[in-house]
Amino acid sequence: MRLLHLLWPHLPLRLAKARMEAASAAGTSASWPPGPIVLGGQPWTDGTVVDADPLARALGARRGIPLGTAHRLAPEATFLDLAPDADRDAVEAACERLAVFSPGIAGTSDVADPAFGRIAVHVDGLVRLWGVEEVLVARMTDALATVLPGRPQAGIAGTAFAASVAAAHAAEGGPSVLVPPGDDERFLAPYPAGLLTRDADIRARLGRFGLRTIGAVAALPRSALVARFGDEGARLHARAHGEELERFRPRTAPERMLLGLSLEPPAEGLEAIRFVLRRLAAALADQLQARGRAAGLARLVVTHDLAFARRGVPPQLRLEQRFPEPTADGEAIERLLLARLEREPPPAAVARLELELALVEPARGQQLPLFTPQAARDARLAWQLARLAIAFGTDRVRRFELADPEAPVPEARWRWEPVAGAAVLGEDRP
Repeated sequence: MRLLHLLWPHLPLRLAKARMEAASAAGTSASWPPGPIVLGGQPWTDGTVVDADPLARALGARRGIPLGTAHRLAPEATFLDLAPDADRDAVEAACERLAVFSPGIAGTSDVADPAFGRIAVHVDGLVRLWGVEEVLVARMTDALATVLPGRPQAGIAGTAFAASVAAAHAAEGGPSVLVPPGDDERFLAPYPAGLLTRDADIRARLGRFGLRTIGAVAALPRSALVARFGDEGARLHARAHGEELERFRPRTAPERMLLGLSLEPPAEGLEAIRFVLRRLAAALADQLQARGRAAGLARLVVTHDLAFARRGVPPQLRLEQRFPEPTADGEAIERLLLARLEREPPPAAVARLELELALVEPARGQQLPLFTPQAARDARLAWQLARLAIAFGTDRVRRFELADPEAPVPEARWRWEPVAGAAVLGEDRP
């Protein structure tokens, strides 16, 4: 097997910087702060650090530590909030580009996952289609240049571990590291033995035993490693000898469902738009229900009729709306999108509506309690709160949540949280 690993070090911070620079160029945001910078949220929240720039890392800020601890270590740092939906969309777009080259793509689009920023590609049998491995990597990185910031570090090997080591030690922006087939053990031999495991205690013990390199670990019998390190010793032996331990599991591309209808003649007013929107939402919801699926996101494209529109009206209005929970209820989808349109009606007659449902996943059932007839009231309340937040502003509707009922300070026992599904995820008017 041949695996390509593409690595973007500190991708969350790169994406945040790219978004802020784009907004600054458009005049809608301040410029990127000089640093130190900590990404993950504000220091008074309960989150953890997701990424930090070199200045913040020099002060002790590390991924995974509480934001409050990072603030004590680097009080002069600028703390930035996450944009998980934008980060997810960027990685999903990158995976779509890579799917053109290979059907085997593995990676996470969750910015909170430590593996965020690493994408694995199964490249066996692609030479006839795209050329030798050097050419294949160059074509892939060129295809990703407009999707993710910076060129990735690339490495190809026969196992996931060797490919990850090759990518991690490739020069940023330089040539990829290609391990010849069957040469994983020789390639890994000079690298530090601490790479073989994530267990800090085992890494320290390897150092105390004088096992500084992977080659030194490979020279030991498997029985000796198992006697000293148990089951982890067997894994150390296998990795050091270039044996595959992790079966490659390609990701399942997220399903998208799209349907559009033209309005003849173009219509003004929300009543006519609502009639078409209801048909689109009901048709897509029927497809979801028939397949036992549910959607977590809707994208609505409103195409304007510019024949009699005033000057400056954009051709399209694009709305993106996350749901409070994955759903296959067409009426609930229609009402939430209609609330968005009521807040800001289309500025011209509408010639076409397109509705896309994304983040499609298997529908989850709900276990109903025996003696509570209103078991679904919490779910209905979430949708009502989302519509209220859209109508009156996301800063005026909040959800109360218990934080620490035993906290000595009353203000620390609860907190206000934003309403799920109320945030506007994206809206642009080209």
